[in-house]
Amino acid sequence: MASNIPKPVLFLLGTAAESAVITKTVPLEYLPTPPLSRVFVRLAILQLVAYAVYRWFIYPFFLSPLRKLPGPREERPILGNGMAVFERPAGRSFLRWMKTIPNDGLIYFRGFFHQDRLLVTDLKILGELLVTRSYDFEKPKPLRDFLRYILGDGLIIVEGDVHKFQRKNIMPAFTFRAIKDLYPIFWEKSAQLTQGVSQQLTDGTTPKSADGEPIVEVNHWANQVTMDIIGMAAMGRDFHALKNGEDPLIVNYEELLEPTKEKNLYFLLNILLSPPVVAKIPWKLNERSKIIQQNIVNISLQLVKEKKEAMKTEAEGVSKDLLSLLIRTNNFSDHQLVDQMLTFLAAGHETTSSAFTWATYLLSTHPEIQSALRKEIQDHLPSPNGPVPKDFDIATVIEGLPLLNGVCNEAIRLYPTVPITVRDSNKPTQLGGVHIPKHTQIMLCPWATNRNPAFWGDNADEFVPERWIDADEKTGERKPNNNGGAPSNYAILTFLHGPRSCIGQGFAKAELRCLVAAFTGSFEMVMANPNEDVVPHGVVTTKPKDGMHLKLKYLGGW
Repeated sequence: MASNIPKPVLFLLGTAAESAVITKTVPLEYLPTPPLSRVFVRLAILQLVAYAVYRWFIYPFFLSPLRKLPGPREERPILGNGMAVFERPAGRSFLRWMKTIPNDGLIYFRGFFHQDRLLVTDLKILGELLVTRSYDFEKPKPLRDFLRYILGDGLIIVEGDVHKFQRKNIMPAFTFRAIKDLYPIFWEKSAQLTQGVSQQLTDGTTPKSADGEPIVEVNHWANQVTMDIIGMAAMGRDFHALKNGEDPLIVNYEELLEPTKEKNLYFLLNILLSPPVVAKIPWKLNERSKIIQQNIVNISLQLVKEKKEAMKTEAEGVSKDLLSLLIRTNNFSDHQLVDQMLTFLAAGHETTSSAFTWATYLLSTHPEIQSALRKEIQDHLPSPNGPVPKDFDIATVIEGLPLLNGVCNEAIRLYPTVPITVRDSNKPTQLGGVHIPKHTQIMLCPWATNRNPAFWGDNADEFVPERWIDADEKTGERKPNNNGGAPSNYAILTFLHGPRSCIGQGFAKAELRCLVAAFTGSFEMVMANPNEDVVPHGVVTTKPKDGMHLKLKYLGGW
């Protein structure tokens, strides 16, 4: 019995070559039967293509509930506006959109493959995202999985109830009183910084400018001193980084995060493909990274055990470092303590290192503010070359200096350590009355929000420490303020807000005040190249692309 074969069926009967020869009526019993697996593969490919077309070209343009929100008109095929996240300086396009696109608090744009993205621009919606609905949003899972490889399950990584538990039990280590007790450590290490830099100026190895003035790369020193501070304040361990010490924890840590091209590719692949997938690649870096990671964990576990033993024989409350405070809570296992230590090491080190570097840049390019700050410091603080008088409350004095606080606040406003951060909605929710589907990616851009003229006025891009100072009209007394003249605390996102805000922001600000005070009081700073275009760069944090090269003149003690 013969039967005609419809053309659509030819695809399922065999290869293209086989189909081509079936051009007339053929008895069915003589037709070759294709392997069933081939049929399934073709159907699977067809489904994938159909799904990709739907997700990339139909849903975002015709079905997404967010598509009618205002957004940028310029867009590349497939890439959308996804490259805006990778700009340098990060957040440049986001700031331009905030200034030029009329909106009610949310700007819609499409990322890679036209995936829905939202940029939050309104202070009220920022409060909703960061506080009232904060647990409706999480850091993207691929990012968390990668950071877990470096930091373990520390406070930055965990979500939900685990995060609530950790934050509640870690918070006592960051109270005002706990941070005030750390000021002597901050000041001592700031003094060691000035001594180390002054020695470099006279050792004959420092590069010199055309006029014979020594040039110092400040970002290098910023990294060293903040590493020493976090070692002493967080772990009670002096890494001696300022003296080029070879502490095994820091040696391994710096090797793990060494910013080589190979490491950058390795980190990128871990985020895109996930660590388990990258671990299967026959790559020497995989093996070496595992060794380094295990070294770090083993060294940190030993440090925890040594700390616990030392605390058995000392008087209650003698050790003020963060690790000691966490041990006293009895709420963390040794491995959990290691995770928190690695989190402190990464977050605490990078935050202040970046902020201090940019503060020196801003003061170098504003000599009149630098001179006024130096006078304020020398009039109220002891020289870092000598001991602090026993009856001198250095924490209270430093926190009360108006210009010092203004300079530090402007530095972290204009150059937030993390210029862009991302959240994914973990369930259907709302922002500003707009329905947010599950898995929608929300962009928070401290770089853009901190410079938005709608919040900071026409001089939002300018270095104006005075905005952080209140003056009494009658007495003329000047005092620091905490708002910078902005209409809301959500106008500055450097440390975020709410339950997911940076728990160590008080620590970082106190540390920065001490570093800026000691350094500005001891050195006159000028850009090594006045015409240099300093470019904010970095993979995660904001650092100057080619370092911060300054001409320094040591002024001695005061």
